[in-house]
Amino acid sequence: MAIQTLKSNVNLLDMDATSVARAIQNREITALEAVNTYIDHIERVNKKINALVQARFEEARKEARFIDEKIKKGEMTGRLAGVPITIKDSFDIKGMATTGGLIHRKNHIANQDAEVVAKLKKEGAIFLGKTNTPILCFCQETDNKLYGRTNNPWDLSKTAGGSSGGEGSLIGAGGAAVGIGSDIGGSIRFPSHFNGVIGFKSGNRQVSQVGSFPYVEIPQQERMLGIGAIGKSVRDAELINDIIANERPKDVDLCKFKVILPLNKIHFPITQPVLHALKKVKSTIEKHNMPVFDETPPYYHSSALLWQLIMSIDGGEGGAKIAFGGKPIRPFMEFLKERVGKHSELHYFFTWATFGANLFRPSPKKIHEINDSLEKGDQEVGEYLKNAILILPVYHTAALPHGQVYWELFSIFKTFKKYIPFVAYANTWGLPSLTVPVADDDNGLPIGVQIISSIGNEKAIFQVGEWLEKNLRGYRRVPL
Repeated sequence: MAIQTLKSNVNLLDMDATSVARAIQNREITALEAVNTYIDHIERVNKKINALVQARFEEARKEARFIDEKIKKGEMTGRLAGVPITIKDSFDIKGMATTGGLIHRKNHIANQDAEVVAKLKKEGAIFLGKTNTPILCFCQETDNKLYGRTNNPWDLSKTAGGSSGGEGSLIGAGGAAVGIGSDIGGSIRFPSHFNGVIGFKSGNRQVSQVGSFPYVEIPQQERMLGIGAIGKSVRDAELINDIIANERPKDVDLCKFKVILPLNKIHFPITQPVLHALKKVKSTIEKHNMPVFDETPPYYHSSALLWQLIMSIDGGEGGAKIAFGGKPIRPFMEFLKERVGKHSELHYFFTWATFGANLFRPSPKKIHEINDSLEKGDQEVGEYLKNAILILPVYHTAALPHGQVYWELFSIFKTFKKYIPFVAYANTWGLPSLTVPVADDDNGLPIGVQIISSIGNEKAIFQVGEWLEKNLRGYRRVPL
């Protein structure tokens, strides 16, 4: 089947979800044609990137026919009616496995939809399938022993990021109109940055995690979790957030905001291409008559360590119990077994990180100090960003070879302290954050930036994101 091109001569695979929905409603294309076009494309590109790990193609075709009949009768008005989308494997879809990248969960079939899935289906979205993650979404690269490694579509030898790496890679290759990811430690923003796509992490408890696996039960960790779109446009990220968020963000007057972009006060290492990208962002915003302040936000230097301690509160025990599936929990032994002979069912990304989480496990006294810091910091950071937009890099460089990001963030030398502060800031303080591709490095690999503010300022975040999207790089599909 040829790739569908509309009367406007626009390739369907390049269109965002908003445009696809409009084309279906206007009967320029049927939902079935849209679904078939994306299925055919996935079957071509997925052999290279290994992003989609579970397909529901026949169910999608059936749902598309149903929606087409409804549209003919004037009965279908959902905002995503007929739009083909994908979602991270960690979300339940009724009748599909939710594996967490674990071999022993490959037949663990969900009996109902996650709340996010249910809301999107209600708007007429058609799920094509589920995308790859690391084990239990536990690290920032995407590889596991059940489904294997996901590759970056811009360069197959490079990381797709994680934990929503399958989603970022697939959208980068144009494999769906839009996708859904989750983020507790950069898990939407790393893949968005590395794969050149738009990504939005919602703020503290703004989107329900019911039906997301593993469910985040530790309150200090739950506040860091955000769920949102991985897509082709800022307007899609805003649309998805309107659909899945518990409350619709209020209107704001952007004229009352200031923009903070640390350049001379960036403090942490970044490559020259990332620095040049930040300077382009500064220039673009100033052209919109908004002054840009080179400031260090509160808790900028302490957020990375605080994030690490929060993620280690239970010493990784919760995830380890799930991953070991009733067997003795011996992460270091499994790590050695896998590294020496590849004989473990658990990828070493998970076992080493679990071993490290136990080493970082805070004492009860330290947990009390963490809680005090969060209470105090929430007030200070919230007040600081009440009428401000903070722009930060996502990572110090564009996509690196497979495995390198992992060892930068999980090294025994604690190099995470200089490499994860940019993403940790939004997680630690439960802030909404939008990632927009703004430049390319010398090898043509995309570079994104984060646009961050307080909960309730999402519309300001999206407006600034649209400026950058329009005037700088934005989304471009990888021509695989």
